[in-house]
Order: sequence, then structure tokens, then C-alpha cells
Amino acid sequence: DINLANHISCLCYFWSCCSFFFSALFPVAFSCCTKVSEEIPKGILRRVERFDVQKADGLCHLEAVILYIQGRKFCVSPRIKKVKKWMKKKRLNIHQKGGRRQRRTKIKKRGRRER
Repeated sequence: DINLANHISCLCYFWSCCSFFFSALFPVAFSCCTKVSEEIPKGILRRVERFDVQKADGLCHLEAVILYIQGRKFCVSPRIKKVKKWMKKKRLNIHQKGGRRQRRTKIKKRGRRER
């Protein structure tokens, strides 16, 4: 049947358009971490290129820190002390890079004037 073939092709086209628009509107939904590691190998944080924080807010059902290393994605728990400390340090570095650094000057107390 030509009619059936037309219906199937229209349905396939509609499905591909819907999935394209859905992925454009909700890109996070397709990249959610489903498992997190509770441990982190030594030295891995030095190789991280960037990171994202995944919240358990409806789109994703699990809190995680997503570490990107050489194009790969690693999901770790945000409760790991090393990760918390590392993220805090990275966030401070980001804020410092944009602003001007102030030079500290030593303030000397003035003594009595000699006569």
C-alpha cells in the first residue's frame, strides 16, 4: 500500500522532528548521571578540563559532579571531601581571574617628627 507507506514516512519524520526539538530544549535530560562514584582516584582532579554540577531537580534524579577528562565524562558524588575542596578552589580561581588583583601595600606608622 502506498497510503500505508506515506503514513509511516510521515510518522517517522514527525518523530525525528519531535526528538530533535526535545533534545534542543532539554539537553541535560539526555546527559544525566545515573550512577556516581563515592571514591575518586588519586591525581584525577589535576587532569579535569571542566566540570558541571548536576542537581536532583526533576530532569535528573541524582546529585552529581560531572568531571570532563579528555572528552570523557566521570560522575562523582558531590559529598566527597576532596571534590568539595577542589570545586571551592576552582570557583575562587574563576572569580579571581576576571577581576584585577590588588597589590597590598604596607602602611607605615608615622613616628614623632624629629626636630
